[in-house]
Amino acid sequence: MYKRIIIPLFGSICALLVLSLGSCKNRNQGIAADIASKKPNIILIMADDLGYETIGVNGSEEYTTPHLDQMAQNGMQFTQCHATPLCTPSRVQLMTGKYNFRNYIGFGLLDSNEKTFAHYLKEDGYKTFVAGKWQLLGNAKQRELAQGKVGSTPEQAGFDDYCLWQLDERGNRYANPHLSFKNGKAMDFKEQFGPDIFVDQIASFMERHRNDPFLVYYPMALTHDPFVPTPLNPDFGDFDTSKYQSDPRYFGEMVSYMDQLVGKILDTVESLGLSENTLILFLGDNGTHPSVVSRWKGQRIQGNKGHTTKAGTHVPLIAQWKGTITAGQINDNLIDLSDFLPTMVETVSGKKLGTSQTDGHSFHSQLLGLASTPREWIFCHYDPNWGKFKPSRFVQNHSWKLYGDGRFYHIGNDPRETHPLSIAVQPDSVAQLITTFNTVLAQYKK
Repeated sequence: MYKRIIIPLFGSICALLVLSLGSCKNRNQGIAADIASKKPNIILIMADDLGYETIGVNGSEEYTTPHLDQMAQNGMQFTQCHATPLCTPSRVQLMTGKYNFRNYIGFGLLDSNEKTFAHYLKEDGYKTFVAGKWQLLGNAKQRELAQGKVGSTPEQAGFDDYCLWQLDERGNRYANPHLSFKNGKAMDFKEQFGPDIFVDQIASFMERHRNDPFLVYYPMALTHDPFVPTPLNPDFGDFDTSKYQSDPRYFGEMVSYMDQLVGKILDTVESLGLSENTLILFLGDNGTHPSVVSRWKGQRIQGNKGHTTKAGTHVPLIAQWKGTITAGQINDNLIDLSDFLPTMVETVSGKKLGTSQTDGHSFHSQLLGLASTPREWIFCHYDPNWGKFKPSRFVQNHSWKLYGDGRFYHIGNDPRETHPLSIAVQPDSVAQLITTFNTVLAQYKK
């Protein structure tokens, strides 16, 4: 049975016992330092275009995700994790721990001058590996749109080794994939499925470095379009990959295949005897594609990738760490993608990063069930420089959302944001919240 955690209450109780038990701060620091001394491994898995509503444990009535459901039962399920609405902006924020207005130089580009979570962990003695979708070096067109700015190779981003799709060439990501390996060596794989190769390479890396502390970052290709058959489908071998074809009816089996691959990673960690020394995080990079409509808790949820509504930003987040994260917890605290870098740094070193290094708030203590000060709001700067998406900036909490242009919504009652509210007629308690939100917007101006 799940246990819903209420972090602030724990903090209050701990404060009352400070004289007899010592301060919560010292207790937190002591536990964090003890964990960091063991050099835990970290595996960060990020699914592509997978909204919150697609995971069984989150309430999906459409898709089967038994491995992710079990992962949540073994660890902590987060209900309020939010990303930016589009892939590259999310990846840059996740990897650097900074909001996009600070370092987002263009679609498909990661500034090579930026310090990523891989750099931090390498400095702490970790072996680092990335497999999956890169999309951060940029092609000629993306560099032209960015006025000649160039993105990052995996090596420049702090990774020792890699197996990637879309390093600097696209090719296929699914059947008959075109993939790049260390030093830019590219290969075509006939009659194989790209996501299978990524997971095989991850398993091989973990086996080679089972006695080293390691970081595995797996930005999945699944479940991004084109929506195509997986190897579980009899049509897989006959599907013509030479033409761009996409059919949303295949989305469900892509979700199932994604879940199976997560299961393989979990099984590998267990078989190597590393489960008690490995933090595994699973999340989505943005909402589901708009062509997909899913059944969720008796509702029909249309994906809204690319747009700033809840269906564009609300993503799954699950954490598992056998013996360290108490099983069966539900965490309702706000999390955004800038929070992952400081969380990972604190997990491996016990160090808390300052505001000059990250915009994020570490949720390391929340994972351990220790006293914590959760976020009161999430900020998003969204200007993807791609497609026809409009730039916007907003601040939100669980229920309310204020845009930089003055639009104001009760997203608890109006998740599609169809009924903007007048700021001028709100009660005092809401007016105070609006003042706080406006202060945040002013704080994060360019």
